[in-house]
Amino acid sequence: MIKIALLGAESTGKSQLSRDLTTALQARGHSVTLIDEHLRSWCAQAGRTPLAHEQAAIAQVQTERIAQAPAHHTHLIADTTALLTAVYSDLLFGDATLLPGAVQQQHRFDLTLVMGLDLPWVADGLQRDGPQSRQPVDACLRTVLAQGGVPFQVVYGSGPVRLQNALNAIDSIAGSADGICAGARFHSKKAWVWNCEKCSDPECEHRLFSGLLHR
Repeated sequence: MIKIALLGAESTGKSQLSRDLTTALQARGHSVTLIDEHLRSWCAQAGRTPLAHEQAAIAQVQTERIAQAPAHHTHLIADTTALLTAVYSDLLFGDATLLPGAVQQQHRFDLTLVMGLDLPWVADGLQRDGPQSRQPVDACLRTVLAQGGVPFQVVYGSGPVRLQNALNAIDSIAGSADGICAGARFHSKKAWVWNCEKCSDPECEHRLFSGLLHR
């Protein structure tokens, strides 16, 4: 099974892209398990956002849902992982204790896709703190991934363009012309890891990513 994680700040299109990728990969004839974000259902049930002491349990449930995915499917797409919960726990509550374990879990994925900040912010109930929160979360997420040695690729564009860019990233780890080979694993040393604390230029990322795909 190829495991793909979608990470990113709020209102960056993770849920929509995860659904679009599921549909696109199924259209290619693949069996896909989509793991939704546990935090969304948690907030809906509790009628509030979680407190500091509740972060660990939310991260654990997300990890367990991923681990319990049917092994016979060819692909798993996770709309968020424990790592994003750990990042928010660090930023909001100054608690970095969840980060080491979450980084370790992130290494289990074959591909980590980070959502670019080029989509407009849209209010969405309890989970959204506001557009001002996206940049700090994005910067912290990228730093944690880079420091943890987790390869990732950034996805930009809207609608079909964003979907195609994500599919291109998935295809880049495959060994077949039409997309994905079941059982393939992401060991590419060419995968770009963001490690510049000041550069957030999308065009810079586009050029680097495009260069990798055409090597």
